[in-house]
Amino acid sequence: LAQAPRFEASPPTQLAPAARLRSTAAMGKFIKAGRVVVLLQGRYAGKKAIVVKVFDDGSKARPFGHCLVAGVAQAPLKVTKRMSKKKITKRQRVKPFVKYVNYSHIMPTRYQVPAEVQPATLVTDQQMDSPDGRIEAKKYVKKLLQEKFLTPPPDKSGKPSKDVIYLRKKLRF
Repeated sequence: LAQAPRFEASPPTQLAPAARLRSTAAMGKFIKAGRVVVLLQGRYAGKKAIVVKVFDDGSKARPFGHCLVAGVAQAPLKVTKRMSKKKITKRQRVKPFVKYVNYSHIMPTRYQVPAEVQPATLVTDQQMDSPDGRIEAKKYVKKLLQEKFLTPPPDKSGKPSKDVIYLRKKLRF
């Protein structure tokens, strides 16, 4: 039997050290506090959230790039004039969540919540350490989101902020 000719694999191409440094330095950090993201994996896959705090270099407990997010587990439902006040209040409820998420499990959007929402105040690391703290954080996030969803803050032109409206709507996919 004739054997197939052997081909030598070419050595892998490598960037010069200076070129490698330039390529990483040129990339800006776009996942910052206030950015609206969509979660891609886990229990809250497909849900929208706000980045509260970023950990680009990781931490001792999580040695990878991640961020703390506060998001909407259940978005408010559509309301009509014919509904009773009781039904309207029930349909306008928001179910929030707070969570640490790996960067590879989120998709950033073009939306950034207005500065008046103050994303850094939504949740703290100390609250995330204990179950009671998480519950307390969720209550605060729920109150704030319901308030902002009912009366979205105006943008520069005076119209309701598209960022908050996007966060309020359920992701259709």
